[in-house]
Amino acid sequence: MENNMSVQASKLLKNRYFLYMTAFFAGMSVMAVEIGASRLIAPFFSSSQIVWTIIIGIIMIALAIGYVWGGRLADKQKDPAKLYVRILIAAIWLALIPLVSKYIIAGITLFLALFVTSNFLVIATFICCIVLFVFPLVLLGTVSPALVKFAATNLSENGKVVGELSALNTVGSILGTFLPTFVTIPAFGTSRTFLVFAFILAAIAATYFVVEKRHLIKGPAVAMLVLALIFVPLHNSIAFWDNSILYEGESVYNYLQISEDEDNYYFRTHVVVGAQSIRSKDGENDQWYYSMASAAPLLAGIKPVASAEYTEQINADSKVLILGLAMGTYCQLVYDYYGYDVQITGVEIDQKIVNLARGKYFELSDKVDVVVTDGRAFLAYGNNEKYDVIVVDAYQDITIPFYMCTQEFFTLVKNHLTDDGVLVVNLNMRAEQEGNINDYLIDTIYKSFGGSPIFKVDVSGTSNSLFYVSSTGKNLKELLKNAINDPAVAVGIASFKDIEARMSVCQPKGKYFFTDDKAPVELIGAKAMDELIAEGLGEFRQILKERGFWGLVDYLK
Repeated sequence: MENNMSVQASKLLKNRYFLYMTAFFAGMSVMAVEIGASRLIAPFFSSSQIVWTIIIGIIMIALAIGYVWGGRLADKQKDPAKLYVRILIAAIWLALIPLVSKYIIAGITLFLALFVTSNFLVIATFICCIVLFVFPLVLLGTVSPALVKFAATNLSENGKVVGELSALNTVGSILGTFLPTFVTIPAFGTSRTFLVFAFILAAIAATYFVVEKRHLIKGPAVAMLVLALIFVPLHNSIAFWDNSILYEGESVYNYLQISEDEDNYYFRTHVVVGAQSIRSKDGENDQWYYSMASAAPLLAGIKPVASAEYTEQINADSKVLILGLAMGTYCQLVYDYYGYDVQITGVEIDQKIVNLARGKYFELSDKVDVVVTDGRAFLAYGNNEKYDVIVVDAYQDITIPFYMCTQEFFTLVKNHLTDDGVLVVNLNMRAEQEGNINDYLIDTIYKSFGGSPIFKVDVSGTSNSLFYVSSTGKNLKELLKNAINDPAVAVGIASFKDIEARMSVCQPKGKYFFTDDKAPVELIGAKAMDELIAEGLGEFRQILKERGFWGLVDYLK
């Protein structure tokens, strides 16, 4: 077989090591893009299984196209320079993603929200991924076929060369999976992670052009990357439309944001919908769904501070467990209503969130015993404590950990409640269609608690619903009503009356259950999200339908 003349003529590729290095770093960059893509998308669309499935699928499709195209190019092109041009173009594209992605995602999201009436999450994620990631990944997909062409000089060693290149590409992919998750994203953030791997690809290409003395394409590419490295850290806010942001950061698990308005501080892990914690600047504790959950300790027999029977340390044996602590808003409510002698344990999987909770904006009390672990793992392994109140507040929009809404999970919860214990679950996706996420949650809890009645409290002005259930099947609405009418028990806590007025008994359907084996939480939650979007944007959609696009623009003016 005739030797590949272009490789023989190349100083750099003659011994193949540079080709192997290219395979290694190309594989690393592909996986880094996949991990980084999930972090870019998550603040807008969550990090649910649906989002991950779309990201992985789009990347695999892009690579498949690249493999086919790259193979054909390898047979036609004898000059390795064209391969490194493609790598350089991919590097430039990746370097630009941190600059433009948030604007593209926000624009696509807003546009689709006006037109898409079902499967919004799937469609929006799919289009954003195609626009942002397909082109550079197709280019990186062309790398492997070209490397095989340039590295194999005779048929007798083709298998050996393909195996070595594939192995190095795979090892690079492994590192590209772990490095962003555990090193670059927590240390530098998602934007700079893209720049790190863009720089690596650019350096590989630039090395080729320098050694081979081909300078024409190197200068503009390196200049663009340097400008990106300077610019991105100065303009890196994901929620670029919000001037109230006090802090933005990232952890291994979450996008993290603290913002403020005239009255409150807010903690969010999502830039568009809701907030995970709130703290009033003036100490007023009538806050959203947290106050709607404040009756749970009373229903479990814990004495309010305003009670005539309350004395210091009377609640010293009372225990409250919060799964999904966030900034600890509920903890302060418990202390204010029931005294600092109540023992509160907060479980939070994200250490960085705990650090923020202890900071100047939320000032989580040192009396709260914080455990950094997964909520279900905390209940399942080595914890035999019984709690008067367990609050499950670990559901963030569509990102509901499936293993924390199943029969097996709620059975664990029931086993950790005292005889008079009360469970409160916060769900922030109220829906009306048959078989919605609320129906599944109600049926699952009902079965796990042996048929105990479940009481729902809808929170006005939000999409939140709270579900109350007693470990022994008590009528919590009647119990709360009696407590409110007893001046010695609940004097001075007016929010209890609002809770009782909003509390209604749920009617289980008896056919919607989540188990560890089957819990399509994301798909069911996505339908609820469609309902919420339709409710929130119904007026604008109607104007668009009646007056057209420019009529909507005139209306918004």
